[in-house]
Amino acid sequence: MLTFGIEEEYFITDLHSRRMLSEPPAAVLTACQRAIGAGFAFEMFQGQIEVASPVFKASRDAADYLATVRHNLAQSLGDFGLGIVCAGSHPLAAWREQTPTVHAHFEQLFEDVQQVARRSVLCGLHVHVQVPEQLDRIAVMNEVSPWLPLLLLLSCSSPFWEGAPSGFMSYRQAACDEWPRMGVPEHFEDWAAYQRYLGLLRRMGVIKADGNGWWGIRPAARYPTLELRMTDACPRLEDALTLATLFRVMVTHACGMARPGATFTAQTRWLLQENRWQAKRYGAQGAFALDDEGATGTAEQWLERASRRFRTTAANMGEPAVFDHALALLRRGSSAVDQLRCFADASAKGADAHAGLQAVVDRLLAQSRGDL
Repeated sequence: MLTFGIEEEYFITDLHSRRMLSEPPAAVLTACQRAIGAGFAFEMFQGQIEVASPVFKASRDAADYLATVRHNLAQSLGDFGLGIVCAGSHPLAAWREQTPTVHAHFEQLFEDVQQVARRSVLCGLHVHVQVPEQLDRIAVMNEVSPWLPLLLLLSCSSPFWEGAPSGFMSYRQAACDEWPRMGVPEHFEDWAAYQRYLGLLRRMGVIKADGNGWWGIRPAARYPTLELRMTDACPRLEDALTLATLFRVMVTHACGMARPGATFTAQTRWLLQENRWQAKRYGAQGAFALDDEGATGTAEQWLERASRRFRTTAANMGEPAVFDHALALLRRGSSAVDQLRCFADASAKGADAHAGLQAVVDRLLAQSRGDL
């Protein structure tokens, strides 16, 4: 069984104004550190925090750990009149008001990427899955990559930006496209080609560390894992766990193949890019290329293909219900669908735009602490 880890990012949010804090008092951050423990990490902005889980072997351990983290944060922050929002974007956050975290790594990012970094008030769900040492991680990445937009459309949770509907189901992914080395990875044939690419960037002085490629999937620099980064943060913990399990199943399946990634071509990457656009713009309502042969279909048809391809692997991993959970999520609607519905319902009852956004934040707060 391949080991894995999960990273979640949260916006610290005022329960009265429903706005993201720009400069939390030191006591608040200390409370967050105590609530999370060793997995606590600062993020690019002071009003964001991250939890990096320990290494897991089973889904139930991940579920227990993250449920405890969210519960402890809700209790600790509640003493300050605060809570957490776990979503790709915060409906009432204004990027110009946010205060960067004082840390050498973040300061370098702000220097290198300038306003693009200053605008990146965003939260993601990152999942690391172990790849056995004898396997080429790039080959495994190429095998898994075409399925990533399916995971993205299930995770979409960033329909609002700067206090208004953005027109995207994942505006976070639209904003990611402003960064260098983000989104869909370049087409690397194997690990050696990837290392040549990194070596060239180092000689150019463009990067100072291998971790300065932030694609939606990448070989982790510090761990022997593949890291999923394309997915938005999920308000509902059960959705995050479903996505993490789907990714684990896909990586496990690829690791068991004789030649993973052998059919990944330039055309595969073109379709991957288009599917990602459809997912971030339209979510589950997009039109998707289901294979390199020209078949097209809906998100539900795509999920059915994934189920047929990976169900045996999922069962062998002890995760036979993961595709049922994913289908339930798809039919219920992503967080983006839920947020837009909440906003429309508030507007239909006479709320102005600001009050409608406050209603959305209240819903996200409740979902993030496990009440909905």
